[in-house]
Amino acid sequence: MNQKKIDRINELAHKSKAEGLTKEEKAEQTALRNEYRQSVVGNLSAQLENTYIITPDGKKKKVGKDR
Repeated sequence: MNQKKIDRINELAHKSKAEGLTKEEKAEQTALRNEYRQSVVGNLSAQLENTYIITPDGKKKKVGKDR
């Protein structure tokens, strides 16, 4: 997700608190928020796939989704 979309999310949030949103703006806000959530989850999943835990006995255990 690029910075322009994040700025738009924030702009819509501020407008929502100040004066309210139209139906179209609410739909846009929902779509942008869902895209942002998917981006965050995807980034976290990718990071966890490349993360290891080293046990006290020195063995490496890969962290990732339960298989």
